[in-house]
Amino acid sequence: MLLNKAIITVCLSGLLFGCQASTSQNTSKVAPPPVEIVTGDAHLEQRLDVQSFIKMMVTKHGFNEKYLQDIFTKTRSQPKIIAAISRPAEKSKTWGEYRPIFMTQKRIADGVLFYKNNEADLKRAEQQYGVNAETIVAIIGVETSYGANKGNWRVIDALSTLAFNYPKRADFFVKELEHFLIIVRENSADPFSYTGSYAGAMGLPQFMPSSYRNFAVDFNGDHKRDLWNNKSDAIGSVANYLAKNGWSRGGSIALQVKASPNASIAKVTHDGSIKAPYNSVAELIKAGVVTTANPNGKALLLKFENTSGLEYWFGFQNFYSITRYNRSPLYALAVYQLGQAIKQAL
Repeated sequence: MLLNKAIITVCLSGLLFGCQASTSQNTSKVAPPPVEIVTGDAHLEQRLDVQSFIKMMVTKHGFNEKYLQDIFTKTRSQPKIIAAISRPAEKSKTWGEYRPIFMTQKRIADGVLFYKNNEADLKRAEQQYGVNAETIVAIIGVETSYGANKGNWRVIDALSTLAFNYPKRADFFVKELEHFLIIVRENSADPFSYTGSYAGAMGLPQFMPSSYRNFAVDFNGDHKRDLWNNKSDAIGSVANYLAKNGWSRGGSIALQVKASPNASIAKVTHDGSIKAPYNSVAELIKAGVVTTANPNGKALLLKFENTSGLEYWFGFQNFYSITRYNRSPLYALAVYQLGQAIKQAL
């Protein structure tokens, strides 16, 4: 993947292809909000792969077989989800095309309002996890416009559709479906009450089920981890996610630098999947980068294609941390710039 282009994930959730799932703490009872449901008509319960999945859940996790049979009898496969997640090249955008999607006056103004309305929780999260408040706000703003667009697909439909009808990512979505059903059981909840994106991402921060189990926190002390209705829990959960994925307290995220597109710069420009910074700033300066950054630090030199030409940026450790939420460098840069714009507008 060239760094002046990147794939916009089919749902905005950075957690769609995020960290590996693992067993976590008990999940408290959460009632997701009532929303309009998108429905379909393709039944799944008679399929052999679904029956195999049910048997696995019974054997591995002790589920009641009839309970799961009843769930999949009512679950609907959604062809529109397959069509959406399979869309080809139009998903690829340059930075010049990507940035205006998120850097709007409305999103900045709404971010300022979200910040002011939740300042106590943001400051507490900042103190507890070391993640700056504006980055937390920006992630929620990019993911769901501060909760305005959390998705109206039944999560059980979305995950089942992708687990059993999207072979390209079947292994991933089967695991997410497994985690989701465990969440439902731990919450003693109605599996059809949970709603989210068409990839199964949930709540204000669009956590996939595995990330919910691993990183969602009860930040307001009500013994629930409610990412749909409770902004405090959403704020704490985003901060916890970043803190557990390499965030450096007090560290920088990104810095625009000057560079010429010559052979020396091309040699030190990072290309491919984002990694933790591995070049010293001193090495990058020696290659021709002009910057005020501390030469003793480490950074990735990244190249982005804007409408007026190329931009070069340093991505620091916290840039890398944001790309654990969503693997796209465009996403991380949008989060950084939106956060800065919100901070400046306060």
